[in-house]
Amino acid sequence: QVQLVESGGGLVQPGGSLTLSCAASGSIGSVFRMGWYRQAPGKQRELVATITSGGSTVIADSVKNRFTISRDNTKNAVSMQMNSLNAEDTAVYYCHLLVVGPLVKAYWGQGTQVTVSS
Repeated sequence: QVQLVESGGGLVQPGGSLTLSCAASGSIGSVFRMGWYRQAPGKQRELVATITSGGSTVIADSVKNRFTISRDNTKNAVSMQMNSLNAEDTAVYYCHLLVVGPLVKAYWGQGTQVTVSS
């Protein structure tokens, strides 16, 4: 049973930086995509950034040049460095894992709040 443990959320000032981390428990196989989605109140959940086990990344246009994502396959973990944060980045951020094997399985973290405010 895979669980995703998120950390790094909290309150940050505009223009500041924050790093979110997510680690998957147990074995998740060697082929996966892992990353972050976010959802602001009253808005749809949207992809922020993902990275595959092979290192390919997808970064949302809204955060390009500000956010970066990295992986540690050995630890089954990802980290997302968020810079130049603004109020529009305020949302609940959800870690997401997609495991590709005999079956495709998806996992979600419980969500961690990121609030950008002075």
